[in-house]
Amino acid sequence: MQAVILAGGYGTRLAPLTYKRPKALLPILNKPMLHHLISSLPKGTDIIIATNYKKEQIEEYFQKEGINIIINDEPQPLGTGGATKFAEKYINDAFLVLNGDIISSLNIRKFIQFHKKKKATATISLWPVKNVWEFGVVAMESDGRIIKFVEKPKKEDAPSNLINAGAYFLEPEVLDYIEIGRLVSMEKEIFPKIIEDGKRFYGYTFDGFWIDVGRPQSYIDVNKMLLKMKRKKYVSGKKCRIEGILKESCIGDNVTIEKKAEVKSSIIYDNVVVKENALLQNCIVASDCIVGKNVVMKNVVVGDGEIIEDEEFLEDAKIWRKPIPDGYPEKQIGNPLQE
Repeated sequence: MQAVILAGGYGTRLAPLTYKRPKALLPILNKPMLHHLISSLPKGTDIIIATNYKKEQIEEYFQKEGINIIINDEPQPLGTGGATKFAEKYINDAFLVLNGDIISSLNIRKFIQFHKKKKATATISLWPVKNVWEFGVVAMESDGRIIKFVEKPKKEDAPSNLINAGAYFLEPEVLDYIEIGRLVSMEKEIFPKIIEDGKRFYGYTFDGFWIDVGRPQSYIDVNKMLLKMKRKKYVSGKKCRIEGILKESCIGDNVTIEKKAEVKSSIIYDNVVVKENALLQNCIVASDCIVGKNVVMKNVVVGDGEIIEDEEFLEDAKIWRKPIPDGYPEKQIGNPLQE
């Protein structure tokens, strides 16, 4: 079986963290985002990663870990459908398509079993939400067969509270619906055609958790949630010196938290120093940074190699004082799962 993991794009909503690394390698509990997704796949799955931006870093990571993958280098952003079609040469049977930035409790084996039991052409994972008016929701029959998608309905008009959760199991014939060589949205263009043609299109609802790691807050939230599940107050990497307070946080390798410094609900990458009496709350600090004495930061994202001077107060900010890397777009390209 093959699994196509959609890990293209620049991750602009998580900039400046993604100026130096692809979104797929952002650490979650000190393991790249992609690592968490791949570890949920059945053994023996052929892994095809659809990507382009900083693909060399992804390749290098998996070579180092001894995990065999195929990097399918997209010539340009192709969207969920176009990226799937571009991987066609590697696909020989029913296959998975997974959004690379979704962390969830979906049991892949049960998901596939459901698809086979229903003799479906396509099956997608579904997740319940309260704010249905912000999403595309499905209209579904009692046996799980999806009959249409309704985009951002009024609360009173919503046919369900279930949204597309970013995992698909598809028969090879689905590839015939996708035009090659252009940006195609699977969700907006291809799935409606499959339903219209009367093919068996099903939705699989699961319990547990589901987080779309698309913004700084959801990125912090997924780390906190996994810490709670593991019953840990924090996770730290190698060669760290922790003299201050660390709560609901994750720190990488070679990190120093000096005396009376407090780090709460935050993510800190490798080679960072947080000096005496600093307070970090709901922050993300990328590699090779220094946070000065008596600094207060709340809801702040700090890019690689920044120095936060003593006594600074920062709130609701993104810190990047260097030029934006050449070729990095000003806004999002493609079609994300949800806005």
